[in-house]
Amino acid sequence: MGSLGVLLGAFLTAAIIPTVSSKTGLNATYGETITIPCNNGDNQPADLVFTKWKYTTKDGVSEDLLVKQSQKDEAKITAPDSYRARISISADSSLLIQSGTLQDENVFTCIVVTVANLKEYPVDVYVHKRPSAPEFRNKARRLEDGKLMPLGECVALNANPPAEITWVKNNKTLVADDKTIVIKTSVTKDPVSSLSTTTSGLQYMAGKQDMTSKFACVVKHVTGSDQVSAPESFSIHYPTENMSLQVLSAAHIREGDDVTLKCQADGNPPPTSFNFHFKGKTVSVTDSDVYTLTNVSRADSGEYKCSLLNNDNMGASATVTVTYLDLSLSPSGKVLKKFGESLEVKLEKNASSEATVSWTKDNGKLDKLPHFSPLTYKHAGLYTCAASADGIERTAFFDLVVEGTPVIKSLTKESSKDGKKKVLVCVAEGAPEPEVQWSVNGTHNKVPYAGGFTTYKLTIVPSTNLTVTCTVSNKLGVNSRDIDVSSVFKEDSEGRTDNEGDKAAVIVGVVVGLVVLAALGGIVYCLYMRRRQGTWKTAEKELGNSEESKKLEENNHRP
Repeated sequence: MGSLGVLLGAFLTAAIIPTVSSKTGLNATYGETITIPCNNGDNQPADLVFTKWKYTTKDGVSEDLLVKQSQKDEAKITAPDSYRARISISADSSLLIQSGTLQDENVFTCIVVTVANLKEYPVDVYVHKRPSAPEFRNKARRLEDGKLMPLGECVALNANPPAEITWVKNNKTLVADDKTIVIKTSVTKDPVSSLSTTTSGLQYMAGKQDMTSKFACVVKHVTGSDQVSAPESFSIHYPTENMSLQVLSAAHIREGDDVTLKCQADGNPPPTSFNFHFKGKTVSVTDSDVYTLTNVSRADSGEYKCSLLNNDNMGASATVTVTYLDLSLSPSGKVLKKFGESLEVKLEKNASSEATVSWTKDNGKLDKLPHFSPLTYKHAGLYTCAASADGIERTAFFDLVVEGTPVIKSLTKESSKDGKKKVLVCVAEGAPEPEVQWSVNGTHNKVPYAGGFTTYKLTIVPSTNLTVTCTVSNKLGVNSRDIDVSSVFKEDSEGRTDNEGDKAAVIVGVVVGLVVLAALGGIVYCLYMRRRQGTWKTAEKELGNSEESKKLEENNHRP
């Protein structure tokens, strides 16, 4: 549209009474780009002539910023120097201000000019700046019991609007009473950036109970969640009034452990030297509040006491209990027994409290120990007893080996799937694992040895009837058994004879069938010939001489 559009816009602006919408508010972030929407982003009228942005300061000073006609035209910037390099307009006519500052807290107005209307959409911009993390300054070196003293200052730098600061002790808010708690807060503004810094000072009357107290300041701001300073603790000076003795160890002290005793006094500065009393002895330690007992035994159980080095009447005591667990298993280690014998297992335990006992066999859990009378090969295995009491665990074990002479439990035979081989199965029981020998050669196969049982399979192709012997042996003895095996070739021959008979029967049946068919054919042929012969005679009669015909005709007409 060019300059013509600008002139037309000026004419319309002068001729049309503007419609001003209610002012809306916008919270922007300091240092970031401020996006100010025109009519909440809805600025696409069909008869749009141009869009114009201006601003009005808090002092009432108004300045134009830019004008844009069609979407294709570049915006014409008329802003003063403070905005010229920082402003632009987006596709939806929003005003963009880079690197927002507190000087941008103005009323920005979007003017939308159409052929028939002129509308203004003012937006009040507020620029927020989140304060930096709170800083704990001028921390007191120590506090006196019962005396009001400066504890420290909390500072929240560079915020807008100014931050609020509260004080907490052990996460609970402190409320000023001008006696035991005094809080003074001040706010200063930076002359260049106009950002505010809030400083809060705390005076506090401490007591000896504040030895473990944690103090912190909390910064509250409209920009988000509260910021909390790192908690600070303070040394409170007061004389010793109470003492305690701690046993620094695990929940249960076991024989062989080292036990550390720690003597604590509530005075401050704390005492640095103590006496430790136990079993009729006294041990003095200086520049330390601990004493360590090494490699304790059950005999070290009892009451222990600590006191001030110069005052045995100011002290504390604690009880030390050393836990223990003794476990004895009979038999133990490797145990060799014979098949059919009996075994008695005895377990003895002695503990500082009731012990819990569990059993496993070859790492598998047992509900209870089996009855070993009489012993079988299934009883063999590694038996482990685990006992526990007061955090102590003890284990004991015995490895039971059951031996016996080998016995053949069964010797059977079966045919292979194709019927061309014989499979002999010899099942033996014994320990150590029996070895097998066959009286004939063949393909040998073995099932894994388990529970004292082993299975040997032999695949053979016997050409004649024979007797096969399975012999099993170990270091304790030998056992043999025989089995009769028939020839697979004889069975094949018998099978073939039957087949030949079947074939002969089939052939005879076929021959008889053919003979019957031949006879039937002859009969049919004879009947056919006889019928044909009668036909021939009739024809001959019909084809006789004329004289014979006449005679026949005369004879037929005689009365």
